[in-house]
Amino acid sequence: MLYRALKNIIHIGLYCYHSRILVYGLENIPKNKPVLFLPNHQNALIDVLLVAVNCNRKPYFLARSDIFGGRVLNVLFEYVRMIPIYRMRDGRNTLSKNDAVFDSCARVLSKGEAIVMFPEGNHNLKRRVRPLSKGFTRVLFRALEQSPELDIQVVPVGLNYTCAENFPSSAAVYYGKPIAIQDLYDKEDLPNSVVNIKEAVAFRLKTLTTHISPEVQYNEIASYLETQKVSFLDPEKTNRLIREGFPLTAPKVEKTRAHTNENNIFKSVFLFLNFPVILFWKLLIRPRVPETEFIGTFRFAWSFVGFMLYFSLLFVLFLFTANLWWALGTVFFLWMFNVGYVKFLSN
Repeated sequence: MLYRALKNIIHIGLYCYHSRILVYGLENIPKNKPVLFLPNHQNALIDVLLVAVNCNRKPYFLARSDIFGGRVLNVLFEYVRMIPIYRMRDGRNTLSKNDAVFDSCARVLSKGEAIVMFPEGNHNLKRRVRPLSKGFTRVLFRALEQSPELDIQVVPVGLNYTCAENFPSSAAVYYGKPIAIQDLYDKEDLPNSVVNIKEAVAFRLKTLTTHISPEVQYNEIASYLETQKVSFLDPEKTNRLIREGFPLTAPKVEKTRAHTNENNIFKSVFLFLNFPVILFWKLLIRPRVPETEFIGTFRFAWSFVGFMLYFSLLFVLFLFTANLWWALGTVFFLWMFNVGYVKFLSN
């Protein structure tokens, strides 16, 4: 019950934070088989939360080990089914711990449960699928070594954002058709099995999210797509435009964003009504965000906590200076305006 309550609270928070969240392909997720979800990774913890609240399973999550450490956090992470994975940057001597991690994942899959793992191995805001690491194949192979008949299904997940570092942004989650690992796994030829599985997953991911392939022309193509006003929530159309419509000699175009007077008025009202929360974010939290990819995560976390504190203070203030109805009405009006601004007035 506590897990479900926490999931619902985060679900509501995500939907209040984003202008839109679109979810496609839930019918592709097997219900009674072990599943390894493999999403692309752009937006740090937001990626994790979007999959967690929308996948209709109760998955475990493989997460970078450096976020673990404190006793309280470790208890919380264990409760929400997070498992640390160790990388070279964590120290070569830590890599040996992954053997126990793979055994743990194998036991999870053997019970018919689900795991979320990011096959790119890192996050980046660029709209492209980066080369996949072979770490996720080691999880699969360990599970099949222990349970050779296990019918593991890999579900590629495409995560798409209009602009992940901006507020408000919109998101679209695409669950692809499952890949039966038994069809690609040959215990007598593990190197080729790794290649075949990685190629199959990468191919699916490149259809489920925007994939700007030519790295040397990334900025030009990204600018071109913005001038065409494409919807980055529709990767099929965006990728088709990249393949068929991008002129190789297209001039560089500076990013511009048009705002109507009406948009500016609503934004000014939003900033005025919520200035304590926004000021705290801009002066104290935003400067301490370690990487651009973490902006969305930190902003969402602060919005989640900051607005609860702000609403509580307003409620107490009006309760003592006016009455209960004024207190309830003020908080309700401000919450409704904020949600309306994010959903309808900010675009």
